[in-house]
Amino acid sequence: MGEFESLFQKYDRLFLFDTETTGLHYSRDEIIEFAAVVVENQDGKAVITKEYDELVALSPGMLIPPEIVKLTGITNEDVQLKGIAKTRLCRDIAEMISGNTLLLAYNAHFDLSFLFYLLLRSGDPCILKGKDKLDLLTVYKDRHPYPHKLCNAIEVYGLSDQVVNSHRAVDDVIATVAVMREMEKENDDFLQYLNLFGYNPKYGISGKPIGSVTYKPQKFDPPAPLYTV
Repeated sequence: MGEFESLFQKYDRLFLFDTETTGLHYSRDEIIEFAAVVVENQDGKAVITKEYDELVALSPGMLIPPEIVKLTGITNEDVQLKGIAKTRLCRDIAEMISGNTLLLAYNAHFDLSFLFYLLLRSGDPCILKGKDKLDLLTVYKDRHPYPHKLCNAIEVYGLSDQVVNSHRAVDDVIATVAVMREMEKENDDFLQYLNLFGYNPKYGISGKPIGSVTYKPQKFDPPAPLYTV
């Protein structure tokens, strides 16, 4: 059986992405780095056919808070000198997700929320319409006990010598692909999680729910997979 065979029977390509942002509020904070990989099936092997990583210019008057600079290493000078325009980023994303493409991320609600508001202001949010979504954090929380950060998944799957959760989007998205490969070895039930996101019942859904997604409360140590609840 080939890598991600069940997904490739349904989709032509997988688009895994990650963002670094000025903060947690997607309606007022902004993306400062956007990274993605396109994964396609080549003779039964899941192959990364495109890697994308760009710093993003901020809107006039916006600055990166000191705590975010410390976390990511991305400075205001970096995005000023190297950041691409938001309109260009929107065009690049539209090209990468065209056709029969599945959108994937680790903690996808967060990244999709920022992506939607980016497209709303600087592109066309309709490019997301009809695209199925898979949250790999939801899958991981069903499989392993707390804690559930990407760095924890890397450690649990024994990937620490191969990938890193550095809080730089390009490293994190490569790490997500590696984690996903290990998840499939455990249980290839990815299709059961399409458009199904878990959330912490103590805190609820962060911000606005995505219309095409079904949200269900997900305990830290669930007795059964979320899709059976």
